[in-house]
Amino acid sequence: MKKLQSHTVVLLILKSIPLSVRRFLFTGIALLVYCLVPKRRLIALYNLHRAFPEKSMDELVRIAKGVYRNVGILAAEFVDIPSLNASRINEFMEVRGLENYWKAKAKNKGVVLVTAHFGNWELMAAAFAVIGEPIMILYRPFDNPLLENIVSTVRTSTGNTVTPANRAMRGILRRLRDKKTVGLLIDQNVSPPEGRFVQFFNRPACTSPGLAHIALLTDAPVVPAFLIRKEDGKYILEIGAERELIKSGDDDRDIILNTQRYTRAIEDVVRQHPEQWFWVHHRWKAQPLPHQ
Repeated sequence: MKKLQSHTVVLLILKSIPLSVRRFLFTGIALLVYCLVPKRRLIALYNLHRAFPEKSMDELVRIAKGVYRNVGILAAEFVDIPSLNASRINEFMEVRGLENYWKAKAKNKGVVLVTAHFGNWELMAAAFAVIGEPIMILYRPFDNPLLENIVSTVRTSTGNTVTPANRAMRGILRRLRDKKTVGLLIDQNVSPPEGRFVQFFNRPACTSPGLAHIALLTDAPVVPAFLIRKEDGKYILEIGAERELIKSGDDDRDIILNTQRYTRAIEDVVRQHPEQWFWVHHRWKAQPLPHQ
């Protein structure tokens, strides 16, 4: 008998635990981290206070705890992704706006899905491989080999491919030339030499210009997509209309304006469901110089 690899054993053990129990355990662990790791908790509360100055501290604490619960639920549901198929989609989510994706796809230039660390972004990527077509996912490899193997196995289980973000540009362009789909998350801080400052919650946020570069270079349509958790635990997969590309000929200006447009799509959904975004990340860590 073929010996099971360690990451497969871990996945089987986790899968054997009922989902409701997993959710309870993982959200409990996440809230324990909220209590015991003050650095990330304070980053989340600081970010929330700056983004929502009108909200009381009690409300900000409630949202911050919701962020940790969201991460716990994501982790609990992660091991169920390999069992996702067309007949089971309705068990997890309602899909809205799928016609926006197919309309963009019909342009035969490939499609770029723009999203964020919001809701259950892992489940969303897996769902696209089932309801649409497999997508290319950019990611930063984990330092721990066991964790890397677990995550990569799950992420590719429905047909998606994963590519390290630091060497992905050539693969993205090739995939778009082949009229396929790429998924990009652009909601994390980028170092100023690489990023461009755009407004996010009325504050300058250094953001990757890669998506705008790709859109301007390829004319591939950019479509926002987010998986929003409802109160009953199920999801709405919301696929928005293609974001019109600003293409004036002034590349620097167009990159900033288009990056701002894509960032606005993220801000709009985060404002509606703030507890489902990753506020523990130091999104505004980089600051513009006085002349910027």
